[in-house]
Amino acid sequence: MKLSLNLLLLPMALGAAIGVRDDRGSYEVKGLGERKQAILKAGGNTLDMAIAMLESDKMDASTYTYGDGKTGDATNFGIFKQNWMMLRTSSSEFMGQTAEQVKNGEVLNTDLGKDIKARHDGEEKYGFAKWYAGHRNGASGLENPDTSDINAYRDATKWIQSQIESDKKYESDDTRFYVDVVAI
Repeated sequence: MKLSLNLLLLPMALGAAIGVRDDRGSYEVKGLGERKQAILKAGGNTLDMAIAMLESDKMDASTYTYGDGKTGDATNFGIFKQNWMMLRTSSSEFMGQTAEQVKNGEVLNTDLGKDIKARHDGEEKYGFAKWYAGHRNGASGLENPDTSDINAYRDATKWIQSQIESDKKYESDDTRFYVDVVAI
């Protein structure tokens, strides 16, 4: 009896050891491979793909409510759902603009190259960890970049990136990787 119980537990233990979890996985999204290639052609990389995959099924700004339903500095734009506060404090496109000029961020919803450049500018200015904290939680994230929420979101992106990089085909096929994270 003890032996059979251990044999029943072996698959669960093996799954835990190799990182199988209920909160993540993959599925096919028709046309996603073309979008991945467009991201790469616009100067993006696998990290950009991972962030966009975490934000929307189709890695496309047209698939979510304008501004992600937020206003002011919290308003989100583009495939990464970058908030206006981070954009206007780090992107060469918007540097120095005011909170009231938020509508200017709309261009990122339709210009993939500018969207990717803005994300790269932000990471260059703040460094990856701090950019990610500000991306996730705005000014409070910049002030306190090591919360469990920010770390979980960053870890989710890194996991998605590792899946994309595990096989070159994932840079051009229709596979979408996901991790369930709490939306804010």
